[in-house]
Amino acid sequence: MPHITVDYDKPLHDSFDRRRFALELHSLAAETVDGITVESCKTRFRCVDEVVIADGEPGQALVHVDFAILPGRTTETKTALSRAVLELVRAHTADVPGTVVHASVDVVDLGAAYTKHVGGGTSGHQ
Repeated sequence: MPHITVDYDKPLHDSFDRRRFALELHSLAAETVDGITVESCKTRFRCVDEVVIADGEPGQALVHVDFAILPGRTTETKTALSRAVLELVRAHTADVPGTVVHASVDVVDLGAAYTKHVGGGTSGHQ
């Protein structure tokens, strides 16, 4: 926890430094929400091959962040996190030439049935 999924439009693939974004995002989350640590953050990225925005004019791209956290945080905390993440997205996509980036963030509670396992395995070497 948290589980973060970032969907981004294919035109951003070469200009969006996803690793740097994730590392900054993890620090931001730990600073913004009590109980979140950098070590607990997990971010995955999905490049979306096709996105149609409004009337389909070229030069537009999409970034959407789903941020799932354990329940119990106030609406104010979730709003502060959402706004901070949105600003981070904007900072990381501001220099895409000729592209208007439509960015959004949704902070939600993980479900009551959420469970996880963190464990090791064997290296496969004898």
